[in-house]
Amino acid sequence: MSPAEIYAQFKERGGIAELARAQWRLTGADRVRFLNGQVSNDVRKLRPGASLHACVLTAKGKMCADVRVSAGDDFLRVDAEASLREPLGARLERYLIADDVVLDDVTDELGMLHLIQPPGAHTSLDHPRIESYPANRFGFPHTDFPGTDFVGPRDELKELLSEFSKRAPLLDDAMLETIRIEAGVPRWGFELNEDILPQEAGLDHGAIDFHKGCYVGQEVISRIKSVGHVNKQLCGLASLDDAPLRAGMRLFAPDAPEKEAGWITSAAFSFGLARPVALGYLKRGVTADVLVARDDSGVSRVEVKNLPFVS
Repeated sequence: MSPAEIYAQFKERGGIAELARAQWRLTGADRVRFLNGQVSNDVRKLRPGASLHACVLTAKGKMCADVRVSAGDDFLRVDAEASLREPLGARLERYLIADDVVLDDVTDELGMLHLIQPPGAHTSLDHPRIESYPANRFGFPHTDFPGTDFVGPRDELKELLSEFSKRAPLLDDAMLETIRIEAGVPRWGFELNEDILPQEAGLDHGAIDFHKGCYVGQEVISRIKSVGHVNKQLCGLASLDDAPLRAGMRLFAPDAPEKEAGWITSAAFSFGLARPVALGYLKRGVTADVLVARDDSGVSRVEVKNLPFVS
């Protein structure tokens, strides 16, 4: 099938994907207290079988990682972009001092599948070695069932993947990127890095609990909320002339062609809008609705769009 055909099936039936994620398992009596002091969301609210989105920050409020935390009966699990395996593992280990917590890197032991289903569809799984958690990873708009993670031994997940792919299309990395960008979901290594504050990427709308107790970086995050603005903001950009968009393109207002207004971080062809789209950052004070995106390979006129592109 062509990518357009797979996308059409996805919009009708949902999809299944294999995710490459670094994973850690936390056990011990202090696991909730410890992790709650490391992430921006409130781990104390998690019940077994649930998950939440959170940020790991520096003391200056900048991003260290974009993570999802899930809970079992006697453990917590943290997963993050695969490229963060070494730095995030070292960060968590560094803050373990006198805590009754055992932190195990289980990346090589466990795999992860992510199932997105249309409204009203539900999947129950009774498997002794595979766990499932609700997780809205790709901005699927139907909040009654945004998505489900399945975590378990890789061999057994292969069998589950084969079973799911009989009723929903298998989504490869390129299709997942299209879906992610259409939904306006920031990703580590693209929209997210060590120079980004969570509010700049819109992560305050779900990954931050402003009422929880202290955690690393909280003071800066709370101060930004009080001030009410950041110096740049993630936005959507759609091509007006069907010219391709590329990560790294710089953005300029038509009336100020030499003054950089922002930059593109991710780009894809949107099957939902039938034109190239991108995610990027606009600097504070930029008010133009139409911008020029350019790099050494070409120029495109783009319009600034609210996110998500497709809902």
